[in-house]
Formats: sequence, structure tokens, C-alpha cells
Amino acid sequence: MQHRPTIVTVFVLMIVILALIAAGFGVFYHNDTAPFDWQTPRGDTIAMQGEGLYRYDSVSGATQMISGDLVTLIIGVPLLLISLILYRRGSLRGHLLLTGTLGYFLYTYASIAFLAAFNPFFLIYVALFSTSLISFIVIIAALPIAELPRHFSETFPRRALAIFLFGIGLFIGAMWLGMVVPPTLSGSYPAELGSYTTLVIQVLDLGVILPAAVLGGYYLLKRAPLGYLLASVVCIKGLTLGTAVSVMGIAMLRAGIEEASLGQVIGFVAITLIGAGMTFLLLRSLSETAAPAHA
Repeated sequence: MQHRPTIVTVFVLMIVILALIAAGFGVFYHNDTAPFDWQTPRGDTIAMQGEGLYRYDSVSGATQMISGDLVTLIIGVPLLLISLILYRRGSLRGHLLLTGTLGYFLYTYASIAFLAAFNPFFLIYVALFSTSLISFIVIIAALPIAELPRHFSETFPRRALAIFLFGIGLFIGAMWLGMVVPPTLSGSYPAELGSYTTLVIQVLDLGVILPAAVLGGYYLLKRAPLGYLLASVVCIKGLTLGTAVSVMGIAMLRAGIEEASLGQVIGFVAITLIGAGMTFLLLRSLSETAAPAHA
């Protein structure tokens, strides 16, 4: 049985408590203030939320963060607890599931800590980012990475999953580079900036998610242990994050927010649904005991 570091259990329980507080206030806290317009340093007039926890964020940004908080409460926290229980029982499935779910919390609270306008929960966001990051590193270090390929059955859809990972990378690259490159070349700036000063989500997606997906697909085709690790983390994290982004996009379309693109929403929903199927096949193909090594 692999070692289960106690710090992971302690930090995951901290994440659960802090996420319930932060996401709960994000969804349910309201006050009597009203939306207002704000002029950015670039001279654009942006509609600001004006009420609730995200009162100093744009209507678009607040809608996305509230939708993300809702997904964290309904899916993220329960999945984190379930995967922790399986992990504590010594399950490799639980270990990989917990790794991917921690990846979701790490991405989510890195985004909020760096992007959301300062509010009374800033230090909670920092604590969630820190505990998620440390837990994610520790739990990966405790994985039997070199043995991972021998834990997957012969029916594991390795090539199909690799193609899916390449597709994620292509979708993210085309979507965000299409947003950033044209205004950069014309000396302008992306309209999607809104009230913010830079594109935090695009940094994380282009700098972390895209290379992780592409490298995962590449190493998976080569049957390398790193490929199985990256594929597992990207699939499980992508399922939870894809659900959150899909809900955000739908909420933005319903609110009539101009930044929302029907094509992007459909793309994220499709990736989420395919990712759910791939995650199911991945976990079903996983054995708790490693197959004998070939001589």
C-alpha cells in the first residue's frame, strides 16, 4: 500500500471548509447596493456588479465567479470528500481522482486570488490557493508514477484519449490565441479585458492546461508513465472545470453578456461531455493491482 501523507488529509479538510465559506458567500450573499458603471484606464465604460461579494467586479466577471462558486458547492466539494475517503482507503482510483480534483481547486482559486477585485475573502482565497497547491504537489509525489502503465488494462482507450487531449490543446489554443493575437498585432487590446488589467485565465490555460494536455497525449501514445499521469489529471480536472466553465457560459448567455460566445459555450459543453466519458473509461480501465512486469 502506498504511503498516504497526513498533511494531504488535513489540507483537504481545510479546503472543504474554506471553499464552503468562500463559495457559499459568493452565491448567497447579497446587499442593497446597485450596479454601477466604471470607466477603465483605457477609456471603456464597464458595467460593474455593484452588489454581493463580487461588487467591484464587472457584471461579466461576477457572473462567471458566482457560477463557478455554484459548481464548487454542488460538484467540487462533494467530489473532493469522496475522493479523499477513497484515497484514505488506499485506492489508486481515489488517489488519481483526488489529484485531479485538487487540480480543479488549485486552478479555481489561483484564478480568483489573482483575478477577483479585492474583497473581505482575499486571505481565504490565498489559503485555498496555498493548500491546494501544496496538497497537489504532495499527492503527486506519493503516486507510484513509474508503475502507472501496469495498472491500466489492455482495453484502455489510449489512442482515443490521446486524440482527445490533443483536441483540448487545439481548442484552447485556437480560442485564446484568436482572442489575443489580432489585437496585439494591431496595437490594440482584447475587448474581453473588461474592467481587468490582464488575462489571468488565458495565462493559466495557455501556460499550464494546453501544454499539460498536449504533453499528456504525446507521452500517452508512447506508453510513458508521465502520459498516464497527465492524462488522468487533465481528464478529471477537465471534467470538473469544464462543467464550471459551461455553467459560466450558459449563465452569461442568459444574462445577455456580450463577451459570451455561443460557439465557445458549445465547445466547452462538448468537451465536458466527451471528457466525462473519457474519465469513466479511464477509471474503469484502472486496476488497483499492477500487472506483472514483462521480462
